[in-house]
Amino acid sequence: MNKDCVRVAVRVRPFNKRERDAGSRCIISMVQSSITLQDPRDPQNRRSFCFDYTYWSHSGFIRDISGKYLPEDAGGRYADQETVFQDLGEGILENSLQGYNATLLAYGQTGSGKSYSMMGYGANKGLVPKLCEQLFSSIRENQDSRRCQVFFSMLEIYNEQVIDLLSRGPRVAAGLRVREEQHRGFYVEGLRTVPCETAQQVEQLMEQGTRTRTTAATYMNANSSRSHMLISLQLKQIFSKESTTKHSNINLVDLAGSERQRASGSEADRLREGMAINLSLTTLGNVISALADVAVGKKVVHIPYRESILTKLLQSALGGNSRTVMIATLSPADICFEETLSTLRYAERAKRIQNRAVVNESPTERLVRELKAENARLVQRLSRLGQDGRRPCDETKELRQLLTHNELQIKAIQTLWEQHLQEALKDLEEQYAHITKERRMMQMHPYILNINEDAQLSGVVKLFIQEGEWAVGLSDSTPKSISIKGLGLLAVFYDYIKLMPMVTEANQMSQELHKGVDFKLEIKNLALSDSKGHDLKKDIVVRVTTVESKQVWMWSKAKFVNRKFLMEEMYQQHQAAQSEENSCVSVVKFERDQDPFWDPVEPLLLGTAHLWLQTLAFCIPLEEQLQVLGSEGTEEAILQAQLVPCSSTGLALSEDDILIDPSELLRRRLDFQLVLEQCCGLRWVREAHNRGVQVGFKMFDCSQPLYTPAAWHNINPLLDHRVHFASLQTSQSLLDYLQSSAVVLELWGLQDGCAELKSSLDDMRLTSDSIVIIDNPGPADTAEESDLLGLRFFVDEQGRLLRDFSGQLEECVSKLKQDVAVILTRSVAVMSSTSCGRDPTNPTPVEN
Repeated sequence: MNKDCVRVAVRVRPFNKRERDAGSRCIISMVQSSITLQDPRDPQNRRSFCFDYTYWSHSGFIRDISGKYLPEDAGGRYADQETVFQDLGEGILENSLQGYNATLLAYGQTGSGKSYSMMGYGANKGLVPKLCEQLFSSIRENQDSRRCQVFFSMLEIYNEQVIDLLSRGPRVAAGLRVREEQHRGFYVEGLRTVPCETAQQVEQLMEQGTRTRTTAATYMNANSSRSHMLISLQLKQIFSKESTTKHSNINLVDLAGSERQRASGSEADRLREGMAINLSLTTLGNVISALADVAVGKKVVHIPYRESILTKLLQSALGGNSRTVMIATLSPADICFEETLSTLRYAERAKRIQNRAVVNESPTERLVRELKAENARLVQRLSRLGQDGRRPCDETKELRQLLTHNELQIKAIQTLWEQHLQEALKDLEEQYAHITKERRMMQMHPYILNINEDAQLSGVVKLFIQEGEWAVGLSDSTPKSISIKGLGLLAVFYDYIKLMPMVTEANQMSQELHKGVDFKLEIKNLALSDSKGHDLKKDIVVRVTTVESKQVWMWSKAKFVNRKFLMEEMYQQHQAAQSEENSCVSVVKFERDQDPFWDPVEPLLLGTAHLWLQTLAFCIPLEEQLQVLGSEGTEEAILQAQLVPCSSTGLALSEDDILIDPSELLRRRLDFQLVLEQCCGLRWVREAHNRGVQVGFKMFDCSQPLYTPAAWHNINPLLDHRVHFASLQTSQSLLDYLQSSAVVLELWGLQDGCAELKSSLDDMRLTSDSIVIIDNPGPADTAEESDLLGLRFFVDEQGRLLRDFSGQLEECVSKLKQDVAVILTRSVAVMSSTSCGRDPTNPTPVEN
C-alpha cells in the first residue's frame, strides 16, 4: 500500500478595498515554490515556507472584455483560474477516474479568496465548476468502453450541525446525524444524493444548495463565511469488457473563515457560532498536528477525529483512504500578518500528513458477483440431482426458488440507477419550471432581494409584491404578507417612511435658500450591539452635512421635526421678502444661533468594535485587529488592540501564569492592561483631512468612560494608549463579566470647532501609579468589607514600595561590597609593596 502525502498549494490574492483604503503594504514575496513572510513590526524578521504549489495572484493581471483575469504579459507570474485548475483540478480528476478517493480542502481567513478559488465568480470559474465540466467531458469521450454514474450531494456544517442543502423535506431541528460503520467509516444518515448526467445538472443543484443556504442565512441570522460547506461527487465506473467496477468519492470542502472571532449581531447566536467554528477548526488543527507527528515517526496515542463533526467527515481525507490537496489562500496585507502567519503554519503541518489511498471496489459489484456465484452453485446442485436420477421434489423446488430470487435481486440492482435517474430528472424539470416562473414574475412584479456580504449569496432570495395590498413585517399567516425577520427594522420602518418626504422638503428649502446643507435619513444602531452582543435599540436619525466645510451633525427625529417647522418659517419669510422686492436672490438673514440650518459641532459616534475579554479569565494575552463598524454596518476603520495580563508593577505575565480553571482567580488580585495601538484606514479623516478621532471605552463597573488623546489629520494614526486596570479581590460578578462580555471600543469623530472628549476620573479609584481600580464594593456590601478592601489596597501599595526599596537597597549593598573589595585590594597591594621595599606608586625598587 503506497503512502501519499497531502499536497499543499498557497495562493496570494490582490488587495481588497479595505486594505487599499488603509494604505496597506505587501509583506509576502514568492520565489518558485518558496514563500517568505515579513513581520511588519520588525522588517528584519522574515519567515520562509516551502510548498508543493505557490500561486502569485496579487499583481500583474488585466481584465479582458469577457471579464476574465489574465496575466498582463505572456509568461507572467500571475496565476489565473486556469493555471490553478491545471495543477490541482486535473490531478483530482485523474485520481478519481483511476478509482481513488480525492479531496480538495480550501483553508484561509474570511475574505482571503477561498470561495473565489473554489467556486469562482462570473467568467472566472473556479475549481469546482471546472472539475465538473471536465468530469462529464471525460465520461462522454469514454462512453464506449465504460458506463458511468455520478451522484451529487451538498451539505453545510453550522454550529456543529449538519444541514442537507438539497433536502426537499422540512429541516431537522438538530441537524442530520453522523454515524459510523465498519466499512464505510463516518457518514451522514439521511443525506440526499442526486444522480446527474451533465455538468449543467450539477450547476443547477449547486445553485439550489446556495439558495437553501442563503435562505437559512436570511432567516436564521447565519453568515456564509461562518460555516463549512462540503460538496461530494460519487463516481461509479462500470467497465463492461473487464467486468469490473471502480467507485470513488470526490470531496470538495470550503472551510469556514479562520480569522479571530469578531462579534456582530445577536450575541446568543454569535457566541455559540464562534465556539462551534473554533471547536471544529481547532480540532482539525489538532488532527493535522497529530498526523504530522506520526509522519515523522513520533508516537501518538490518540488522533482526535471524533471531537468535531468536521473531522469525523474528513477522516478519510486526512490520514485515510484518499488523495488529498489543500489550497491555503492568503491576504498579502500587513494588517493581516497574524492571520496569514497562522494559515502558513497550518498548511506547513498539513503537508507532512501521509494518506494510504487504494482503488475502491464497489460493494454493489461484490454483491452481484456473490449472487452470480451462488446461482452457479445452485445450478450445479440441480444438475447433479438430475444426473443421479434422484427427484427430491422439495429440495429441487427450494433450489429453484433461491435461483429465481437471486436473479430478481440482480435485476433490481441493475435497474436501480435508472429509477434514481428518472426521479432526479423529474426534480430538475420541476426546478427548471420554478426558475422560469420566477424570471417571468421578475418582469411583471416588483420584488425585494436579499443582500449578503458574500457576493455569491446576494440576490438569490426574491420576495414578490403582486397586485393588491401587501403587509411587510414579522410573521403573518395572511396570504398577502411578506415575513421579514432578523434585522429588527420594523419598529422604525414607519418613522422612516414618514420622514422621507420631510427630508426631501428640507433639502429643497436648503437649496432655494442657498444654505449648502444636505439632509439624509439613517437608522441609528442598525449594526451595533452592547457589551453582551445584544442588539441595541434602533431609531431614526438625520445626518446633516454642510457641503462646503464638510461639518456633520446628527439630529434626532424630534429635533429634525422641530427644526423643519423653523425652516418653513424662514422659507415663508424668504418668499414674502422676495415677492415684495421682486428679486430672485433676496434671502432673509438670521443670526447664526437662530439659524435652523446650523448647530454647534459636537463629537460624533462613528462606530464601535468589540474586544472580548474571555482570555483574561485564563490570564492569556490577546492581540486583535478589530473591525470598527458604523451604525449601518459600514467599515469605519481597523483598530489594533491588546489585552495584557500583568503583575501589579505592569510586567506581562509568563506562560507559567496561565490558568486552567478561571475560578482560581476568585478572591485574588487581578491586573491587566488594555492597549490601543493604532487605527488604520479612517474613513472619517479620508473624507476631510481637517478631522480627528478619539476612542472611548468603559470597563466593568466604571461609571464614566475613558478616552484616548485626540489624533488629528491622519488616516492611520498611532494611538499608543495604555490603561492599567486592577481588581484587588476578584469577585464572581467580575469573573462572569470577563467570560461573557466585551469591552465596547467607541470611535468618536472630531471636527474643527469641536471640543475634545475628556476622561472623568472623579468617581474612579486610582493608585499613585494611575492604576484604575475596578470591581469596587457595591452599595449592598458592608462597611467592614469596604474597609477590608481599602486595607488590602494599602497593603499592596506599601508592599510594592517595600519591594522597590528592597531592590534599591540590594543595589546599594552590592555596590558598597564592590567598593570595599577594591579598597581592600589596594591596601593589600600597598602592604606587600612596603614589605618588599618598593614604592607602591612606582614599580621600580627604591635604592637606599
